[in-house]
Amino acid sequence: MTTDAEIQTALPALASGNVAVITGAASGIGLAAAKRLAAMGMKIVLADIGGERLDEAARAVAAIGGQSAVLAVATDVSRAEDLDRLAERTSGTFGDVSLLMNNAGVGNNPGKPWENRDAWKRLLDINFWGVVHGVEAFAPRMLAAGKPGLIVNTGSKQGITTPPGNLAYNVSKAGVKTYTEGLAHALRNEPGANVAAHLLIPGFTFTGLTEGATEKPASAWTGEQVIDFMLASLLRGDFYILCPDNEATRPMDEKRMAWAIGDIIENRPALSRWHPDYKDAFAAFMTRSA
Repeated sequence: MTTDAEIQTALPALASGNVAVITGAASGIGLAAAKRLAAMGMKIVLADIGGERLDEAARAVAAIGGQSAVLAVATDVSRAEDLDRLAERTSGTFGDVSLLMNNAGVGNNPGKPWENRDAWKRLLDINFWGVVHGVEAFAPRMLAAGKPGLIVNTGSKQGITTPPGNLAYNVSKAGVKTYTEGLAHALRNEPGANVAAHLLIPGFTFTGLTEGATEKPASAWTGEQVIDFMLASLLRGDFYILCPDNEATRPMDEKRMAWAIGDIIENRPALSRWHPDYKDAFAAFMTRSA
């Protein structure tokens, strides 16, 4: 088992005393990351909508890393000015940032493609533009610092296979995937840059977004499992941090993704996996050995 010391030696951005900024940090994956990184000795900035939940998260992280190593900032990621203010508060309190996790997200379904424009815009403003605002606020500072840095954006498998059910969420996470791929390319072509971008793709995870669940379903991972997997993936240098869960294995995910891209290659109907004419073909594809 890899120790924290080995992780921090291989990934100097995560060294003890360095600064991590996490949006959506008051619950779920964000809070799990904050606690794990605090235990590794990092200074933690928790950003989320203000209120008791954020205050409770800050107290929980401070119990691990110490009060002086924790800063909680009420932040609406849909507002670029809030991210700029977060960057200023972080710099003034802790100095340079070495890890940015753009993790804030919502899953409330605004409905059909032609319904509820304002709700669609609100979801996209948080899930997609929140990531962009985070990068705009922090990436120039991280590049100027000249130190090893990591930017991890939270995507979703729904942004890759785009299942029916919540189109707005799928659109937002497909945007995060494409944006993060382009960000990684831009960073590695920036002269002298020592900052890398990664796409976190959780599987079924029990978080604040888990609809209709008051306790963890057996098939879901915890936020802590996602963060352990993320650290192991970063250690390998993975860009796509594709998490399994207790139901979906990596081979299963790979086949679902291969079928999705096959819709274009084979000119099948859009989302043919859920088309009645392709039900049997998809089932046979999933059971076919590699």
